[in-house]
Order: sequence, then C-alpha cells, then structure tokens
Amino acid sequence: MTDPIKKPTAVEAFAQFAIKFNTASVPDEVWHHTKRAVIDWYASLYPGLETQSVRLLEQALGEDLDHGSAKLGNGRSATARAAALFNGTAAHAAEVDDSFREAMYHPGAATIAAALAAAQAVGANGVQFLRAVVLGYEISTRIGMAMGRPHYRYWHNTGTMGSFGAAASAAHLYGLNHAEFANALALAATFTAGLQQAFKTETMAKPLHAGRAAEAGVLAAQLAKQGMASSLNVLEGELGLGNAMSQDVDWTHVASTLGQDFHITRLTFKNHIGCGHTFPSIDGALALKEAHGFAAMEIERVELGVYRPTLDIAGHTNPQTADEAKFSINYMVASALAFGSVRLSAFEPQRLNDPLTRDLVSRVHARLDPEVDAGFPERRAARVVITLKDGQRFERLQPDRKGDPELPLSDADLEGKLMELAGPVIGLDQAQALLTHIWNLDKSENLP
Repeated sequence: MTDPIKKPTAVEAFAQFAIKFNTASVPDEVWHHTKRAVIDWYASLYPGLETQSVRLLEQALGEDLDHGSAKLGNGRSATARAAALFNGTAAHAAEVDDSFREAMYHPGAATIAAALAAAQAVGANGVQFLRAVVLGYEISTRIGMAMGRPHYRYWHNTGTMGSFGAAASAAHLYGLNHAEFANALALAATFTAGLQQAFKTETMAKPLHAGRAAEAGVLAAQLAKQGMASSLNVLEGELGLGNAMSQDVDWTHVASTLGQDFHITRLTFKNHIGCGHTFPSIDGALALKEAHGFAAMEIERVELGVYRPTLDIAGHTNPQTADEAKFSINYMVASALAFGSVRLSAFEPQRLNDPLTRDLVSRVHARLDPEVDAGFPERRAARVVITLKDGQRFERLQPDRKGDPELPLSDADLEGKLMELAGPVIGLDQAQALLTHIWNLDKSENLP
C-alpha cells in the first residue's frame, strides 16, 4: 500500500507557484499594471520623506546607514533591512499609497520597499524587480482575503499582510528554492503585527507598520536563505495565524487562482490624500456639488451613510492636528466641499483652521448604513445627503471611489500624481526622468 499523497500547506502551495513563476511568461497587461503600482509607490514615497515619523526614524537608524548596498529614498546608502524599513515607512506616511480592497490592505508600501531593497542588494535588473513585485502582491493579497473582515477588526493589514508581500518579493530576488521560499513565508507569519489601536489617537506609529512589514519580509527571506526553518502549517494550524488572528478561515483554495487572476491589475490608487475610507463620501459630496451648483457656505447639513471601518478608523469628529484630520470623515468631506479637493495643502495649518471648513466640519454627520456596510470590503460605497439652508435636499449613493478598478485613474492621472507629489522633493526634471525609466523597466538593466 502506498502512502497517501500529502497535500501541501498554504505556504508550500505559494512556494510551488513562486518557483514556476521565476520563468513563467507574464502578460503585457500585468507588466503594465505593475509599472503603474511602482509609479504610485514613488508618488507616495517622496512626500512621506518630509513627515515627522520618517525624520525620527532616520535619526534612530543612524548606525545602520551610510553603508550597505541598498538606498533610502533620500539617497543615503543602507543595509537592505534598514532601507526596507525606512522606505516602507515613508511610502505609507503621507497616506497616498495604493490598496487592494478585498484584502483591506495597502500592498505597495511594504512589498515594493522590500523588493527594491533586495533588488539593490543583489544587483537585479528591472524585469527581475518587477517580477518580484508581482509575486509579492499576488501572495499577500490572497492571504489578506482569506483572513477576512474579522482580522481587520483589530489588526492593521498593511502591517500584518505586508510582511508576506515583502517576504515573497525578497525571497524571489534572493533566489530561494522551494523549501526556502516556504520557510520565508512561514517565518514572516511569526513577524506579523500592527494594531489599529496604534492610530486611534496618535497616528505617528501607523506608517511604521508598513516599514516593519517590509523589514520583516527581507529578514525572513535572508534567514530562510541561511537555512532557518519554521512550521510550514503556520497559517492553517490549530495555533496558526488563521485561528489566532481571525475566525473560520478557509485555506483550502487560497492559491488556486495564482497565475490566472492577477490581483495587481485591480488595485485602487488614491485620488485624494488621507484615509481611503473617507473617499466615497468625498466623491459623492463633490458629485452633488457639481450636479446642483451650490456653494459650500449654503450647506446646512451633510449626512453620510458609511460602512463600519469608516467610523472605526476615520472617526475624529473635531480634528486638531494634520494627522487627526487625515482620519476624520468630518474634516475630509468638509475640506473637499470648501476647496474642491483634498491634497497635501488640506493639512497645512491655514487650511486646518479655515473658518468655512471648521464650520462645515460641525455640519457633517456620519452613521452606519447597513446596505453600504454589507458591500464591504468588495465595494467601498457611501450614501451622501446634503441639505441646504434654503431647505433643498440632494441625495446620492456613491458606489465606488475614483481610483477604484471601476473608476480607475488613467496613466496620465498617475503620472500627474507623481509629478505633483515627487516634483517638489526631487525636482520636476528628475521626476520626469523617473517616470520615463519606470515605464521602461522591463527593458532596463538598471533599477529606478
């Protein structure tokens, strides 16, 4: 009698795909969307360099800088782990980075930071870097989808799921074999962290979740390369990630659509600055203003029907700081109605204290809408009702956010986003050169 064939664990199934993907043909559409993700990552990275969290992190990392083969976003050399930590933090710090809705997760910050650091460390070319990015997105988003909404109740998925995206990308670039790759993911599972409570009052630590995930993934890949092992059933085991950090997780088919359905082609790219849970409300409010031609000063009341995480995460009703304002549904909608958009300038002191905006903040009221909530996380909607002082009442169900796959940003939009956000930091000429290089990465021997 022969022994029954042992079914691979989840991390082994991911590793099987990863090894095949090393030489697999990649559709042109996937390359294109991967370049879009890299453009968006750089658009997020450069404004993040100017934030207090990143400045403090750079000071704390002093002994890890000015040596090593990787580079920080500001050009300083560093070890791969330090560069991943720093760049992953910076890419999440300005709150403009990408997301994959179904996994409730910003995959780019950690995944691309780790991929870039590892690629620099090993001297990879453009296509090797891009392939690593694809792999990190595809594996980590599937784990995030499996973990589901119960995980997102307490955990910040960008910190937890980000470690898997970073580990997969780094493992590819470090040339790990099947067993090593599986162990890299298993090791990353033991590093997952990031509590939502960390940004309920003070948000300075929030971007560190992405940075630590990037660093954890690089370290997991480095350890696995040296022969470090971990329990390969760490996701589905009795005491594993699924049971410890979620409920009723089904890992059975977690890897089944790999190579067929590329999640990286369905990303959301932010069209506003701040917490993405506020965006459907912003878009709906602006659509009503445009359709009916009223002025912000005519508004008596704004009622928002939203899904639960909007209230949980963007619940500051009277924000006093820029960080609080980015996580305030009241402020974000008020600022959009007053000024027509929510860009970086919305969080400068003059705008934070603008009398019309502050008056509107008190007129915005958000509540849970069961119908809208039922669609989360697959759809990010909001019901917006605006009542004017003369009694006119306008209502709109905003089904998606601009930047979601249903209302995507164009290539030109993304290019404009990078020029707007990176240009003031590195100069318009260098930003334009960066754009040109990214669009040609699959033909380049050089990294961005």
